[in-house]
Amino acid sequence: MEFQLRKGSDYIELIGLLKVCNIASSGGQAQQIVVDKKVMVNGNIELRKRAKLRSGDKVEILGQIIEVK
Repeated sequence: MEFQLRKGSDYIELIGLLKVCNIASSGGQAQQIVVDKKVMVNGNIELRKRAKLRSGDKVEILGQIIEVK
């Protein structure tokens, strides 16, 4: 799956990406997914809920890969 950053935006926060991509239905659920160590960014477990994802980052979550463009 690919996620296109909005024009003029340099990044999206991790929990925002999880909500926009319908992986989490709420901010609380998105935060819990991160706390439960179910998210990898560029091959490393990501524990920062508000990690800034930029173009070129790859997020792996629950068997899905999201490429930030």
